[in-house]
Amino acid sequence: MRALRFHQARELCVDEVPEPGPPGPGEVLLQPVMCGICGTDLHEYTDGPIVTPASRHPLTGAKLPQIMGHEFAALVAAAGPDVTHVRKGGLCTVMPLISCGHCHECVRGQNHLCRTMACTGLSSAWGGLADLAIVSARQVVPVAEPMTAQQAALIEPTAVAAYGVDRGRLQPGQIVLITGAGPIGSLATMYSLAAGARRVVVSEPDPVRRERAASLGEGLGEIITVDPSAVPVTELVNDLTGGIGADLAVECAGHESALNLCIDAVRPAGTVVQTALHIRPAAIRAETLALKDLTLIGTWCYPVQDFPRVVGLVASGRLPVERVISSVVPLESAVTGGFDRLITRGTGEVKVLIEVAA
Repeated sequence: MRALRFHQARELCVDEVPEPGPPGPGEVLLQPVMCGICGTDLHEYTDGPIVTPASRHPLTGAKLPQIMGHEFAALVAAAGPDVTHVRKGGLCTVMPLISCGHCHECVRGQNHLCRTMACTGLSSAWGGLADLAIVSARQVVPVAEPMTAQQAALIEPTAVAAYGVDRGRLQPGQIVLITGAGPIGSLATMYSLAAGARRVVVSEPDPVRRERAASLGEGLGEIITVDPSAVPVTELVNDLTGGIGADLAVECAGHESALNLCIDAVRPAGTVVQTALHIRPAAIRAETLALKDLTLIGTWCYPVQDFPRVVGLVASGRLPVERVISSVVPLESAVTGGFDRLITRGTGEVKVLIEVAA
């Protein structure tokens, strides 16, 4: 069968690999249909291995080469013994986090913080960018019509974005600042409006991404986009709020300047949530945190039990996640049409989905 495998930095290939056998107890055999490319995948491609396992992973035993793809929708090909919540041929989304169930965090229900956490498509035997994959039944969340495979493939990044906004305790009527209009920033923008934000200001220097972000609010609420390289964003936010500042800022760009913008533009006693991963140290003006009595929160992934809620929100039509999709390419073109375009400046790509099975 075909599988997109990461071997080392800049070496990502569609290989022929053996098919998995039948699913065992508590397992489901899936036929991936649609899979998104995540920022984590891009970091692996350009600078890995980072989270992909160069040596055997302590929880899964996986090691390079790694089948990629952790944001995916699939059809159920077969269910293992005693698996009753899925049906053959049914569409599902996959919660990819794999936890030990025994560490301090797991026993307290914080499985996303598992000390030896693995991830389907990053540090396990299987991934969504392959013709077949086996996952634990507890990772499989069925979805029903009219949800599409494209929408179902976006549940995982939507859960990341939603967790960032939720950790900021957004209240209806509040003003939100989002830095970065990539996939997570775009999804966080729409989720904020769905959760009752009065207005969302999106700071994004790329003109194509900024234009796409401006169109995300149709039927949802007001979005104001701004180029931080041309406009003093803090002054703009102050003008929009009568000098008060944003109630909540969610940093989705992964840049030091964006984090400091959030700290500057949020109101006294406001909240800044760091959702994007920073690949290098970031210096912040710590005295501003004290002087403004701010709350600075970091987030990692999402509570694993939140997937069904996010599925329900997308299914309701209140969160049209498909608006973030900029391209859909076949598996054979995943590297040139997906990964390479996403790491190239000026393409305007936001979210690229890989069509694994037509």
